[in-house]
Amino acid sequence: MSGPSDYQPQNAVLKWVERRLPIGGLIHSSFIAYPTPRNLNYWWTFGAILSMMLAVQIITGIVLAMHYTPHVDMAFKSVEGIMRDVNYGWLLRYMHSNGASMFFIAVYVHMFRGLYYGSYKEPREVLWILGVIIYLLMMATGFMGYVLPWGQMSFWGATVITNLFSAIPYVGDSIVTLLWGGYSVGNPTLNRFFSLHYLLPFVIAGVVVLHVWALHVVGQNNPAGVEPKTEKDTVPFTPYATIKDSFGMACFLIFFAWFLFYTPNFLGDPDNYVPANPGVTPAHIVPEWYYLPFYAILRSIPSKLGGVIAMFSAIIVLAFLPWLDGAKVRSARYRPLAKQFFWIFVVDCLLLGWLGAKPAEGVYVVAARILTAYYFFHFLILLPILSRVETARPVPNSIADDVLRKSGAKAVVSAVAILAVGGLALLGNVSSARAQGHEQPMPPGLSWSFAGPFGKFDQGQLQRGLKVYKEVCSACHSLNYVAFRNLADQGGPSYSEAQAEAFASEYKIKDGPNDQGDMFERPGRAADYFPAPFPNEQAARAANGGALPPDLSLMAKARGYDRGFPLFVFDLFRQFQEKGPNYIVAILTGYEDAPQGFTLPPGGNYNLYFPGHSIGMPKPLSDGQVTYDDGSPQTVQQYATDVAAFLMWTAEPKLESRKRLGLQVMLFLIILSGMLYFTKRKVWADAH
Repeated sequence: MSGPSDYQPQNAVLKWVERRLPIGGLIHSSFIAYPTPRNLNYWWTFGAILSMMLAVQIITGIVLAMHYTPHVDMAFKSVEGIMRDVNYGWLLRYMHSNGASMFFIAVYVHMFRGLYYGSYKEPREVLWILGVIIYLLMMATGFMGYVLPWGQMSFWGATVITNLFSAIPYVGDSIVTLLWGGYSVGNPTLNRFFSLHYLLPFVIAGVVVLHVWALHVVGQNNPAGVEPKTEKDTVPFTPYATIKDSFGMACFLIFFAWFLFYTPNFLGDPDNYVPANPGVTPAHIVPEWYYLPFYAILRSIPSKLGGVIAMFSAIIVLAFLPWLDGAKVRSARYRPLAKQFFWIFVVDCLLLGWLGAKPAEGVYVVAARILTAYYFFHFLILLPILSRVETARPVPNSIADDVLRKSGAKAVVSAVAILAVGGLALLGNVSSARAQGHEQPMPPGLSWSFAGPFGKFDQGQLQRGLKVYKEVCSACHSLNYVAFRNLADQGGPSYSEAQAEAFASEYKIKDGPNDQGDMFERPGRAADYFPAPFPNEQAARAANGGALPPDLSLMAKARGYDRGFPLFVFDLFRQFQEKGPNYIVAILTGYEDAPQGFTLPPGGNYNLYFPGHSIGMPKPLSDGQVTYDDGSPQTVQQYATDVAAFLMWTAEPKLESRKRLGLQVMLFLIILSGMLYFTKRKVWADAH
């Protein structure tokens, strides 16, 4: 259905090329003259948004792959190296990780739009099936990408999901062994996933080309669900659809930039800032939010094999939708019953997502079974019956008639509101689930200089926090990802390079071997990293009663807690990212005498905010323990606040650069969106 092309190149070189490879004519007919239904609403811009996000993911992924090391001993460190030492590496990494979530948000909107307007019906069956294939490939790619940082949730997510294949009779164990490359998740697994994660986006791009090709053969569906009959029903793709898609993409980029620059870890899991440890299982293993509905279906079936079949069937059934729904009328606008059941189905999916983040126990399992049953009932029973018994309202005679009705704006606003509220509830539930098992009270909220869109680190506070770390914390805890030279970085404690060099020289660094083959000690240099207090893990455990003091480099991002409803909604808008510092202060100030009836294990200390209230670390701070030269109070509360701010800087050293660049990008996108909107109104003025 590509438009009639009258492309005639004027340039002699282009004429020469066009006679041998008519690519100019192909582009002109497909993206300029291509006839587009003139009644398309903004839901149709998500196709262009998805193309944009796929390009973003591929480009950022290629650059990240240049710096990533797919080895279990180095993967986590290489990711941190990207964040800290690669120019704009933090931007690339956050763009890629948050881009995955944006990709899935856009694809879910795209899919639900197709379900509502019947975009899967004849003659667009192949177009729809190709979309389902893209969705399956996206899920596989996203899962493998989530494993690559090799954090705690990456490792355990890979362990749980790959184990599902063992439920397949006869060949299950062989498939699991093939995926693992051995008998457990390890280095071969990481290499396999890295290779496939790099390859699959190009496969997706290839299927997207087929998807777009199929679209141009059968033409676009539209809100009325009637085919174009005359030229009055369509407009050329360029400039009409082009400018509308551009405006939609600019608005989506504002949404994306909000997460990217101001709440980059809102959709992530704090446990993934802890290196993978096969010996320690996270309290609650939860997949990324976009898998939660299917995770709920998987867990709702008592049988492991049955759960796996149900989970994959929930996706596969989408491919058969064109034959399950035999109604002649496409759009749910004119199908009163189908419209009502569509929204029930949307709520069903959102609730399944909510349950996917809940523990698989009690009423949650019962509810998941009911909602899973309705999920399949909707496709396998309800839609076939509705297609036979429902009486549809009259559809417009043509697309031009539909345009004259000027309807649908109210429905669009309502849909956005429902999806936004449902999505936020789902995301908040993920946060809640990840904090379950931590029954300690919520840490008090503190005021931080680095909070908010314009927040910056208090350099004096960072210097005091460094002093507390050096004189107290460094006796047991390392800072493996922080180099002395970082103390002179912009946005840090603001030391000069000479001061950083002098600070480093106070440490003894083990080096070697020398020409005689002996290890030796030398004064530290600015390029050295903070030395660990113990030579190895065994020595650290031996000195601490069997417990391993964690590295503190990422502690401020590796700890979180449930803020509950509705605070998690406000957190997104007010850019609250200070759970980690609040938690650290609470732990350092939360030592108390154990209440009556509470039994501490041997070597334990009672802490009000520590999970289970028993912590191996004795109270580390006391008033007057560290001398401040700037007159700040020498109290436990002040020490705790200062070292927490310092640890926030060690975890997020590019925070100030991120917010500064974010402000510039947001202003640019808002101005661009305004210009595109008014341009779009002018272009479309004669089409409506």
